[in-house]
Amino acid sequence: MNGHAFTLAGADLIALASGALYWPAQDVLCVSDLHLGKAARRGRLGQATLPPYETRDTLARLGAVLGHIAPRTVICLGDSFDDPEAARELSDPDAETLRALQDGRRWFWVEGNHDPGPFGPAGEHMPDLEIGALRFTHIATPQGSGEISGHYHPKATVRSKGRAMSRPAFLIDATRVILPAFGTYTGGLRCSDPVLARLMSPDAIAVLTGARALCLPMGRA
Repeated sequence: MNGHAFTLAGADLIALASGALYWPAQDVLCVSDLHLGKAARRGRLGQATLPPYETRDTLARLGAVLGHIAPRTVICLGDSFDDPEAARELSDPDAETLRALQDGRRWFWVEGNHDPGPFGPAGEHMPDLEIGALRFTHIATPQGSGEISGHYHPKATVRSKGRAMSRPAFLIDATRVILPAFGTYTGGLRCSDPVLARLMSPDAIAVLTGARALCLPMGRA
């Protein structure tokens, strides 16, 4: 499996190169910040338009991961939709794709700042979720322990042969994991940003996503 294996609060987890997190013992796959419907929302707000294919692309990539892992349970860690209206505006083909991905699985929608409260799609909606010693929530808390979150869209930079390349990245230390944004057209916050530096311990690592998972000390990424 293409990823970085680690342990958090006694749970053996894998940060996958795709940007999803897998918990084999519970057969749980977790993704964060899909931001489905971002192009449509920008259009409604009169902002610069984006090609209207990000929802299709995000769902296709998620489908590829689900097809490979075949988990029993999926947790979406908030900001799954760019706003509540985006959830209601899914095209019929995209809505059907989402239903097919959910079929036969338990599916949790954790609330985010973009999509607070219950909204359209099937599944279980909640502010956060606890399974064993792990707590799944959208935004990391300073006192969090065994905490898995998203929100910040962390990105890290790797340098090779005089070139620098930025990739979405997991941030991992002994008490928490912050997931990268899984959605297409999502920006990112450099892992050296003071907000992230305050949340993560000095020995935290960054696991860069892409063709293969690449692990670096967070301070060097």
